[in-house]
Amino acid sequence: MNLQNAEFVISAASERDFPCDGLPQVVFAGRSNAGKSSVLNCVLGRKSLSRVSAQPGKTRHINFFKIDGRAYFVDLPGYGYAKVPESEKRRWGSLIEAYFNKSGLITCGVLIVDIRRRPNEDDGLICDWFFQTGKPLVVAANKADKLSKSALALREAELTGELHLGGNGRLIVFSALKRTGKDLLISEILKNIKQ
Repeated sequence: MNLQNAEFVISAASERDFPCDGLPQVVFAGRSNAGKSSVLNCVLGRKSLSRVSAQPGKTRHINFFKIDGRAYFVDLPGYGYAKVPESEKRRWGSLIEAYFNKSGLITCGVLIVDIRRRPNEDDGLICDWFFQTGKPLVVAANKADKLSKSALALREAELTGELHLGGNGRLIVFSALKRTGKDLLISEILKNIKQ
């Protein structure tokens, strides 16, 4: 699959906008300041397909990108940091919940976290939603370039426990800036698409 052959399809504002054509859907989720757009762009080998903003929380809808005509990469709105009204946060939450509850859409999930930060309640909720789908979950622990090797090893072990991954998911140390973990994340995504 040519990941660079990616095209924007739709910015879904409601459940009726979700593509339901049977193609695999790889879902990218993460806190607003975890670098979700940077990870997505890194994986796709593109600079700005998914918009990277200096102001977190700019993704307002669920964005669908068709990859090589064979799968979708789904960019969920970031959560937990954006300075937006509570009503808007509730709308995002309802939209994301509707997506998770729609049967048969999700093929696998990619949760982006900042490796330097302890997961918060929202991270735990998204993890639980992924676990409930029964589909594979990969956690990309981004911003690895900000830590020393010894600190990385410690945080990798801590995060695995903090997110209750165990046999429920795989954690990959990642840096969108240095492309650390890129090949491994792509390999996991492609493996899960083919299952």
